[in-house]
Amino acid sequence: MADEKYRIAVASSDGIVVNNHFGRARSFFIYTMNENSFKLLEVRELPPVCEMGEHDEERLQKNVESLSDCTHLLASKVGNGARAALESKGISVYEIPGVISESIDKLVKYEKVNELFN
Repeated sequence: MADEKYRIAVASSDGIVVNNHFGRARSFFIYTMNENSFKLLEVRELPPVCEMGEHDEERLQKNVESLSDCTHLLASKVGNGARAALESKGISVYEIPGVISESIDKLVKYEKVNELFN
């Protein structure tokens, strides 16, 4: 992660849009982002945390650990328990559904504005 400013896990079913709830996501598209551009590094296939109305705490912890090298997560929705688990690993969580490139752009703009005030 030498010159990467962000390493972003994106919950997506198709690699085009941010369209999955974190707990139901099977695929996480991992992007790196520096000051000028972003690129897809890999796709991580993980078992969903929520299936058939059940929440699997052990899977949640394993999935969070599998994403622990990321600085940010984008999903259409993230439950409170998952959000707390991700944030405990230092992963900033954002609910920004839409086209991946546009969602990443919104995240970066938000982070830049936030840096001005902190």
